[in-house]
Amino acid sequence: MNKTESPTSQTANTEAAEPIVPVVPAAPTPEELEELKTRAAKADENWDRLLRATADFDNFKKRAAREKQDALRFANEALLQKLIPVLDNFEMALAAAHSPAADAVQSLRTGVEMISQQLQSAVAEAGLEEVNATGKPFDPNVHEAVSQQESSELPEGQVLQQLRKGYKFRERLLRPATVIVAKAPADKAK
Repeated sequence: MNKTESPTSQTANTEAAEPIVPVVPAAPTPEELEELKTRAAKADENWDRLLRATADFDNFKKRAAREKQDALRFANEALLQKLIPVLDNFEMALAAAHSPAADAVQSLRTGVEMISQQLQSAVAEAGLEEVNATGKPFDPNVHEAVSQQESSELPEGQVLQQLRKGYKFRERLLRPATVIVAKAPADKAK
């Protein structure tokens, strides 16, 4: 558009040059109309499928979250079921300790030994392992040394005495074994 021309003069020039003819869309043929209906039906079907898949996925996420929460809440259920008989036996042992029978002490000792074995079996099935340290080389990864003691029987750096057992749960250390480590006697060190 020239700066000298006004917008009204340009409109007048275009109207005079080309008459505006309204565009009338051509009517679709019966084949085109049938194809459009088929495509629309397929689009509706795909939309329904998408909605169902989305709803199924949302339900799956909710169900998975609920199952995860339940698994966390009831993770110890199997272990507790194994420990209930141990509690029952403790109660029977306590009842036997209070009985006036002559062999109550021996009965109590036997009962406590059985309970100990039953408890060790239950926790071992759950994956708990003892860390046995006595007579083995000191390993700071699984042992906690509280002191050293001179010993001519064991070489330096060996575990002389285990004060408290250590435990692992499926290869993960839960508690290190508390130990006393052997060191060379003072007369041999010189």
